[in-house]
Amino acid sequence: MNPVIGLDISKGKSDSQIFLDKGHPYGKTFRFLHNREGLQQLLNTILDIQNKTGKSPTIILESTGHYHQAVI
Repeated sequence: MNPVIGLDISKGKSDSQIFLDKGHPYGKTFRFLHNREGLQQLLNTILDIQNKTGKSPTIILESTGHYHQAVI
């Protein structure tokens, strides 16, 4: 498995989709806010995928002006 988390970042929030491997989405898309609780939700998701697959997921995002800075 080569887990990937794709982020679509916008002002104040991001939509995300997890893939456990190429062409194999895991669950539904989820949205998180760019605040402490939302970023904790993203971190928990990353850790869950890491525990499930034994690998740290690659995170893919588009540089969106300055909006991505809250996430990275």
